[in-house]
Amino acid sequence: MLEERENKEPEMNPFQKNESKETLFSPVSTEEVPPQPPSPPKKPPPKICGSNYPLSIAFIVVNEFCERFSYYGMKAVLTLYFLYFLHWNEDTSTSVYHAFSSLCYFTPVLGAAIADSWLGKFKTVIYLSLVYVFGHVIKSLGALPILGGHMVHTVLSLIGLSLIALGTGGIKPCVAAFGGDQFEEKHAEERTRYFSVFYLSINAGSLISTFITPMLRGDVKCFGEDCYALAFGVPGLLMVIALVVFAMGSKIYKKPPPEGNIVTQVIKCVWFAISNRFKNRSRNIPKRQHWLDWAAEKYPKQLIMDVKALTRVLFLYIPVPMFWALLDQQGSRWTLQATKMNGNLGFIVLQPDQMQVLNPFLVLIFIPLFDVVIYRLVSKCGINFTSLRKMAVGMILACLAFGVAALVEMKINEMALLKSGPQEIFLRVLNLADDEVKVTVLGNENNTLLLESIKSFQKMPHYSKLHLNTRSQDFHFHLKYHNSSINNAHFVEEKSWYTLIIREDRENISSMMVKDEESKTVNGMTSLRFVNTLHNKVNISLDTAISLSVGEDYGVSTYITVQGGEYPAVHCKTEDKNFLLNLGLLDIGSTYLFVIANNTGQGPQAWKMEDILANKMSILWQLPQYALVTAAEVMFSVTGLEFSYSQAPMSMKSVLQAAWLLTVAFGNIIVLIVAQFSGLVQWAEFVLFSCLLLVVCLIFSIMGYYYVPLKPENIQETSDKHIPHVHGNMINLETKKTKL
Repeated sequence: MLEERENKEPEMNPFQKNESKETLFSPVSTEEVPPQPPSPPKKPPPKICGSNYPLSIAFIVVNEFCERFSYYGMKAVLTLYFLYFLHWNEDTSTSVYHAFSSLCYFTPVLGAAIADSWLGKFKTVIYLSLVYVFGHVIKSLGALPILGGHMVHTVLSLIGLSLIALGTGGIKPCVAAFGGDQFEEKHAEERTRYFSVFYLSINAGSLISTFITPMLRGDVKCFGEDCYALAFGVPGLLMVIALVVFAMGSKIYKKPPPEGNIVTQVIKCVWFAISNRFKNRSRNIPKRQHWLDWAAEKYPKQLIMDVKALTRVLFLYIPVPMFWALLDQQGSRWTLQATKMNGNLGFIVLQPDQMQVLNPFLVLIFIPLFDVVIYRLVSKCGINFTSLRKMAVGMILACLAFGVAALVEMKINEMALLKSGPQEIFLRVLNLADDEVKVTVLGNENNTLLLESIKSFQKMPHYSKLHLNTRSQDFHFHLKYHNSSINNAHFVEEKSWYTLIIREDRENISSMMVKDEESKTVNGMTSLRFVNTLHNKVNISLDTAISLSVGEDYGVSTYITVQGGEYPAVHCKTEDKNFLLNLGLLDIGSTYLFVIANNTGQGPQAWKMEDILANKMSILWQLPQYALVTAAEVMFSVTGLEFSYSQAPMSMKSVLQAAWLLTVAFGNIIVLIVAQFSGLVQWAEFVLFSCLLLVVCLIFSIMGYYYVPLKPENIQETSDKHIPHVHGNMINLETKKTKL
């Protein structure tokens, strides 16, 4: 339609080029253009199986699948690489991990600027993909143990991650928009479906890589260690495939040329409009229809209209980061919640971070379900389910998801371990003597704090809470064994958990105080330690990489963490013999004390006590919140991606895609601010996020109600309207075209 109007205008006004002063503000050359011979009609691009879908999008979707496999596969093992290969502490590993993630969402602005002002989308994707591949190569080399020392590994890793962040962020706004460019405007419905398939490929790559890459790391050994080089190398290979596939479709792509330095033009145009309006703030100067119209003296009308369309959409983006603040907590707060839940399903034991796989898995189910079933049913009911309405409903679903997460957190807290307060301790007595012992605990003033009779190897069902007179003090223990009495004193500190171990000392007994774990283990691990009653030191091998030694005669080991599961035959060794210990089932989140004793006549045995009870609440209780937040993501993110493209002027599609991705980065900043300064317990923080998004949803709904969706032809039609011009501080009347 635009081409038809441009062809008809000379016939309507043959004297136009000599009559209007508007040529001062138009980039049209005044030189005579020789007549060109009529060009042959363009051959329509090949379609997929006779449909209206261009064949070129097949290359783009496969490219996106491989690239997302590469990105999420590398990211899945990144934290463990920092912890166990580079030997950074948890704080440093977490900080670098999130710094890398943030950089991946800020670099799209750079990629959009390069695409729109210099190289175009196609060349930007090609060149930055080469940077992407080079980053993977350096990252894989940095994971080779034989290549240099710790400093070399660290430098190569940081350089590789920086290049990967530049590559993945730089191509992110270009690939989606470039796929949209392949469609004609009359095929808007097919373009909408394309964005759904595009998002489907993202989640398919994420789902598969999240399963495969950790297997490459843990199941394959390189130089006697976990094979991080292979875990990084395979995603690098997938990125090479992504680059090759994308390049293969070069001849059939529609490649819109770059529109110039759009980002700089937009900034300068906005600044000139603001400053010009400030200069002409006199009441004698008539107002203009739009504040950007004050840039008409310097910038073309088409640019002004494009900036108007851009700012209208950017204004709608203001509430969007709050949604991402909730969605991105699946990998942080919700995973931490899963560490306090029981992942043993009987046929499989789910690790806390494996629950994140539910999100891409449900996305693969929900996208066709929503497109084929739900949206069509809503349409048949006569409801106009616009893009903005879908996004608002997505926000409400995310609010409900965090409400469910808060309820789950409150239930977990009901089953949680008691906390010792100021001037309080928890004490348990463990009798390893061969007969019953009567225990009396006396305070500083000889007042009785605890009185119990404990049988030999009796499993105490609970800890006893004792109150201190000060923050730390000595407790006096009176032990009555057979016909003898023993008095011992032990030093304790507030807010701690202790076990008093009563042991045989030839014909008498004595006691020793040990400090216990005070919190559950995380990441699907189980904590345990050993007390060795034998007269020889015992070396225990729980795994090829986990072993410890326990001293003789009631030696107590430190705590070690192992994966939860069955341990029926743990290899042990003393100076003169080898034997096996059956530790049984070690539940996730539990802490165990094992006493190695030889009082049954069947050789050394492991006597088991559970210090901290296992997580009782099943991890499957997280399913409702994951289902709700995934449905919210499908309605909000997929729709927002298509909405951003459809509402963007042709010259600024990559810029608007980059702005959409920037909202994700700002959403993560919101999480950091709330986590650092709220000071709330976890369930209350979930409620806070839910309420904040509900308020934002209300604001977004009001903004969307007054938003008029932009149609492609409206840009040109509006740009044909004339804008009053200001020269200096004096306003001129609207210039009308001269009539002969």
